Amino acid sequence: MTPPGMLEGIKVVELANDGGALAGKMLADLGADGIVVEPPGGHPSRTYGPFVEGRDDDPEASLWWWYYNTSKRSAVVDLESEAGRRDFAALAATADVVIEGEPPGRLASLDLDHDRLRRENPALVWVSITPFGREHTGPDAPVTDLTILAGGGPVWNCGYDDHSLPPVRGGGNQAFHVASVFAVMSVLTALLARDRWGVGQHIDLSMHAAANVTTESGSYSWMVAGSTVQRQTGRHAASVPTMDTQIRAADGRYVSTGFPPNEAKDFQALLDWIVQLDLVEEFPDSVLLQMGVDRGGVDHRAFAGDPEAQAIYAAGREGMAFVASRLSAYDFFIGAQERDFQCGIVYSPDEALSDPHFVARGFPVDVYHPELGRAVAYPGAPFKSSRDGWSIRRRPPLVGEHTDEVLASLTGAGRPGSGKGEPS
Repeated sequence: MTPPGMLEGIKVVELANDGGALAGKMLADLGADGIVVEPPGGHPSRTYGPFVEGRDDDPEASLWWWYYNTSKRSAVVDLESEAGRRDFAALAATADVVIEGEPPGRLASLDLDHDRLRRENPALVWVSITPFGREHTGPDAPVTDLTILAGGGPVWNCGYDDHSLPPVRGGGNQAFHVASVFAVMSVLTALLARDRWGVGQHIDLSMHAAANVTTESGSYSWMVAGSTVQRQTGRHAASVPTMDTQIRAADGRYVSTGFPPNEAKDFQALLDWIVQLDLVEEFPDSVLLQMGVDRGGVDHRAFAGDPEAQAIYAAGREGMAFVASRLSAYDFFIGAQERDFQCGIVYSPDEALSDPHFVARGFPVDVYHPELGRAVAYPGAPFKSSRDGWSIRRRPPLVGEHTDEVLASLTGAGRPGSGKGEPS
C-alpha cells in the first residue's frame, strides 16, 4: 500500500507547460492531488521525443511526457470556450495551488488571471513560471531551454579547457528543472505561511533569474570584481585556471576526483589509502600529504603568500588523481566514498540507474503501464527523508483520462464524453 505523502490533502492544478511540469510532478509524487489541465488533443509536450517503441505519432508514447507527469491526473479543458473557462475557474476555486506557464497577459485576456481567481479563493497559492517574469516579455527571440540557459549564464560556465571549442549546454531541460525546483521551494514556503496567516500568495517566477542564480561565482565575480569566469573541463568555471579533476581510471573510464583534501583528516585518509595500495614509492609527494596532516590542514582561501600551503593543497589534488589512475573507476568511487571524499564516476544515464548504490537507495522504480501490459523503470526520488512519503502513485495519464471524474467532483454531475480527450 502506498504510504501517505507529506502533501496529502493538497490539490495542485497545473496548466500543462514545459517549465513547470517537473514542479507538478514533484508535488504529486509527494502526495498532492496533481491535476494537469490539457487542451483538446493533449498538450504539445506529448509530441516530444524520444518515444516508446518508436511510436512518434502516438500522444501516449512520449517518454518526455511520461517522466514529467507521474502521479498526476489529466483533465482536458478548452480555455478558448466559455464552458472551459468556467470549468478552470471552478478548479482553481477548489485548489490549494495553481501552477501555470502561460505567456504574460494570456490568462488576463481570458478573465482567468490570478488576481480574479485568488479573490474568489484567498487561500490559493498561484505560481506563474515565465521566461522573464510576468511584467517583462524579454527579448524578441524563441524561448527554449537553450536560450534560457544561455541568457541566464550557465552555458558560459560549461565546456572544456580548450576555448576554441564552443560552450556546452547541460542536457536534460536544466533551465526548466531549475525553475521547477524554485517553484516547489516557493510553494512549500507559501503553504507554511498560509497555515500561519490563512492567505495564499502569488509567486512570480522568472526562469532567467532562476538560471542566473545557478552560475555560482559567474555572476557575482563580475558584479563584485569585474572578472569573468572561464569554463573548464569537468570542474567549476573560475576566473583563474584550476587543476584537473576529471581523470581516466585504470580501466579507461573517467572519474571526477571532486574536492581535494583540505583538512588534516582528509590528508591522513589519502596518505593511508596510498600506503594501503603500496604506492608510496611511486608518489613522492606523499611527504607533502604528511605535512598537510602535521599542519592541521590548509585553507585554500588563504593561499596568498603561503607557497607551502599551495604545494600541500596541490599534492592533495595530485594524490587523488594518482590513486584514480591506479584503480578501476568503480573501485576508486567506492574507496573515495569510504573515506568521505566527494568523488564519482562519469556515468551514462542507463549506467547510473543500474549502479549498486542507486539500486540500494531504491532510485530505479518500476511503474506498471496497463496499456502496455508491463512495468517500466523510472528514475525515482531525487532525495530521501524519513517522513516525506514520496512515491510514484500512478503512471502518467492518458490524454483527458480523468476529465469526467475531475469535473464531476466540482459539480456533482458527470460531463458528456468518454473522458479520453473530449473538451468540456
